[in-house]
Amino acid sequence: MAPVGEAIGPVAPRDALVRARQRAALVPDLLIEARRVANTVIAGWHGRRRRGIGENFWQFRPYVEGEAVARIDWRRSARDDHTYIREREWEAAHTVWLWADHSASMRYKSRGALVAKESRALVLVLALAELLARGGERIAWPGLVDPFTARDGAERIAARLVHASALAAPPDLAVVRRFSDVILVSDFLDPPGEIRAWLDPLARNGVRTHLIEVADPAEESFPYAGRTEFRDPETGVRLVAGRAETLADDYRRYYRARRADLSTWCKRLGWSHIVNHTDRPASEALVRVHAAMSEPGGWEDDA
Repeated sequence: MAPVGEAIGPVAPRDALVRARQRAALVPDLLIEARRVANTVIAGWHGRRRRGIGENFWQFRPYVEGEAVARIDWRRSARDDHTYIREREWEAAHTVWLWADHSASMRYKSRGALVAKESRALVLVLALAELLARGGERIAWPGLVDPFTARDGAERIAARLVHASALAAPPDLAVVRRFSDVILVSDFLDPPGEIRAWLDPLARNGVRTHLIEVADPAEESFPYAGRTEFRDPETGVRLVAGRAETLADDYRRYYRARRADLSTWCKRLGWSHIVNHTDRPASEALVRVHAAMSEPGGWEDDA
């Protein structure tokens, strides 16, 4: 629930057309911000060459007993007394799927935050699209944009967001296949069981997944005292607390337990789970997710 008066924009509209217009108004400015953020981290952003099936040479390495003899590079092996395998660059069809949550809870912004969670999520996804497109990656948004490769990838996704009348929340992830990366940006405030059920197709298909949890600082610290009225942005249900400070300890305990449950589950699957606070720069999350995508296994961090 969000304290009344701190949710950004109007009370959560039920009309999908109104919500689409609000999102469309945000996107152009967020695309500019995303490009600015992308440019701050571009120096450390490099391609993700991998060994595997392909045409381009990757490296020589010593032959290991039991490997197919056909893989031996006899010309290189003839130079000395060792036998070498010629490995080729990984070139299988690969897509990075991007998604930003646009549910009502994402419109929350406390007084201590720089931006609303929704704005941060869209900036992160558009910045990722910009960086990945520059690197020649195939990118997509489930239910919105099919996989494609283009230098103007961020602009294309932004254009589709502007004209989309409705977006599935959450999207169907069954379209994502193995040998892909998925980057999901959300506050992940739904019950852990519901989140795991939604992400289960990715887990079963062995899809590498990276969760960026966008958090408002007030959601963690619960800085409320005295008579406070809270409103659920998803349902509109209201709760009035006569002394809000008496709820603080239980709230913080539950909030930390929810995040720990999600992190533990991600770690078990080899996924990454990154937290980005809306009173901190978006670029911090980009650096961390890039490191996670470059590693053979997942990891977790807090930005």
